[in-house]
Amino acid sequence: MNKEDLKNKLTPIQYKVTQEDGTEPPFKNPLWDFFEEGLYVDVVSGEPLFSSNDKFESSCGWPSFTKPLKSDAVVEKKDTSHFMIRTEVRSAEADSHLGHVFTDGPKPGGLRYCINSASLRFIPADQLEEEGYGGFKSIFK
Repeated sequence: MNKEDLKNKLTPIQYKVTQEDGTEPPFKNPLWDFFEEGLYVDVVSGEPLFSSNDKFESSCGWPSFTKPLKSDAVVEKKDTSHFMIRTEVRSAEADSHLGHVFTDGPKPGGLRYCINSASLRFIPADQLEEEGYGGFKSIFK
């Protein structure tokens, strides 16, 4: 999808985050304190990225996950912006900027995937079949 089509498909904050490596404000985004059962997919491509089974309250103001749904669903890149060295997380298929991964997460893995709500679309577990994600129903009760 070209940039103009994406500008028409996405909201301004979704475009800024996913296409311009932006960051939405902490605690002022719809998914930071949202804990319903379901799947989180890339807002651009629809590729499955994270499960509510791996979401946790990190008090950082953004949705946080212990791991991606599949290890190859995300790509990690070194990020040296903002006078820091961090690990950026991008979607493998659409190359959308998602957020960053940090090593201060819960055990046993110790990772915290800190992800912008604007890069995600939530699909409730009871709607997976009708949304075309029926293959993921088995990971939920």
